[in-house]
Amino acid sequence: MSGESVLAQRREPPPAPALGALVVDTSCEGRVGEFRGITGPYWFLRPVCGGTEWEAKPEHVRPVTPTERLSARTARENARSRGEVA
Repeated sequence: MSGESVLAQRREPPPAPALGALVVDTSCEGRVGEFRGITGPYWFLRPVCGGTEWEAKPEHVRPVTPTERLSARTARENARSRGEVA
């Protein structure tokens, strides 16, 4: 294996988003979550409407699109109006 192909396989993880930023975990069918922090090689994401955090590999996480952001905010407000989220 050439030195160039070894370097190509080693990718730096993407920079972590700001705490609380909305992101999409592409390994979970495009599930939208709120970035909560880093532990080891994983990023912790929290469901927008509350619930248990999950681990995601940084290479499977991308920023939300404007449409995904609006949908996530609407879902959270609907859950809040039902009393499911504070």
